[in-house]
Amino acid sequence: MNEQQQTLWGFMRQQSDKLLEQTIQHIGLTFISLFIAVLIGLPLGIFITRRKQFSGAILGIAGVLQTVPSIALLGFMIPVLGIGPKPAIAALLLYALLPIIRNTFTGIEGVDPAVKEAAMAMGMSKWQVLFKVELPLAMPVIFAGIRTATVITVGVATLASYIAAGGLGEFIFGGISLNNTNMILAGAIPAALLAVLFDFLLSRLQKLNIKKLKTATATLPLLLILLSSFYFIPSAYGSKLKAGFTPEFMGRQDGNLGLQQKYGLKIRTLVINDAVMYKAAYEKQLDVISGYSTDGRLKAYDLVVLEDDKKIFPPYYAAPIIRENSLKKFAGLEKILNLLAGKINDSIMTALNYRTDYLHQSPERVAKDFLVSNNLWRPARNGNAGIVRIGSKIFGEQYILANMYSMLIKGNSDYDVATKTGLGGTKICFDALTNDAIDFYPEYTGTGLLAILQPSQKTIDSLTGNKDATYNYVQDGFEKKYNIKWLKPIGFNNAYALMMREKQAKKLKIKTISDLKRYLESK
Repeated sequence: MNEQQQTLWGFMRQQSDKLLEQTIQHIGLTFISLFIAVLIGLPLGIFITRRKQFSGAILGIAGVLQTVPSIALLGFMIPVLGIGPKPAIAALLLYALLPIIRNTFTGIEGVDPAVKEAAMAMGMSKWQVLFKVELPLAMPVIFAGIRTATVITVGVATLASYIAAGGLGEFIFGGISLNNTNMILAGAIPAALLAVLFDFLLSRLQKLNIKKLKTATATLPLLLILLSSFYFIPSAYGSKLKAGFTPEFMGRQDGNLGLQQKYGLKIRTLVINDAVMYKAAYEKQLDVISGYSTDGRLKAYDLVVLEDDKKIFPPYYAAPIIRENSLKKFAGLEKILNLLAGKINDSIMTALNYRTDYLHQSPERVAKDFLVSNNLWRPARNGNAGIVRIGSKIFGEQYILANMYSMLIKGNSDYDVATKTGLGGTKICFDALTNDAIDFYPEYTGTGLLAILQPSQKTIDSLTGNKDATYNYVQDGFEKKYNIKWLKPIGFNNAYALMMREKQAKKLKIKTISDLKRYLESK
């Protein structure tokens, strides 16, 4: 336990600059959203105390907004506001509205009517009653609402990294993708501490007497503006072009680490989820993105792959990995899964991905069409001999493969299938496999080597460029260490690639990653 703590502390010290930057971004995102939410929520709460016929509708709408899953709300914002801080701030302030509006309404409504009548009898106007009687007396309740909104916003702000808005979510999702517990904790612990700290500070304000509370309330807007400005402190960067890389790509040797070490590439980088990364490049919000060599969105969004002239993106096999216990439990399953072995090359997988990623055809339809065209599809049998659990990561290619395997199992055996798709990054899928939550899922030998086995750099260098040697190494390592078997490769190579818009690459005369580096250094 002590060794684990030292390892975590060592990681956090090593990444202290980046951790500080992300913490500052996180604070800024939280308080920009909170400041706008207070500006909107406080007047709305006051308004519905005067126009009670609107209270049900306004509180109802705010309540419904808070029930929308945060990832979905961020997704709804992207078509309108693009990527980056704007959609993140919009989503966060919507989450913060309900407690602010509700507590403003409740606090003012809770003021003793006799006190308000006495104030009116003294000749105060309605506005004077509001600002000198109602709001000061209601302020502890209003502060309680702001406390709740702050804690909610700190937590939800971790998702901002999915749309290139920064924050501590970059470490969290990078750690999930890379199977790196220290990286997850490096983001999660500061986020939790921020929530506790801000809640404590606001609780102290809430307990002040009315005179001191008036002073605190007057300084609160200035404090919110100051904390909001934190978001823009780390944003200065000299690079003319802007890159968007996935959390996993950022932390891998065959990713951003390799780009920095072998190419010396220095480019302004935003961490972003691959679900929105391609469209952001197409809409000119990003200039360079990380991607996969078989991704169908290359064609969909007129992107071109930059030649990896220093060979940091080695070729890797895709193959199903399965628990040895599951192979014993389900007789004949290995033979069924290997029906797909060698059947899908790079161009076929790219075409299949294009249908799901751009044409928005369902993975089930794409999978069935492929199996039918290759005489592999069979009608489902009775499925009463047991249930095989299939997992997948959270992108189109994995959904397609999971559906193919599901149909092959149902058509060639008496087993039924339970699919657990969209399990997120490598860590979630692999943990589900080792914890017996699933029986198998499609994986990539490069990910198995770098993100799971994590051998020495000397071993990695000896395997780089040889996909058969890499396959043999991970097959042996997984069997010995995890009692998990790699089945036969499916046939296509799934390697990382750097991509740009084709027109932009031609205009800037960038064909290789070295060309990109030279262009950046010339500006």
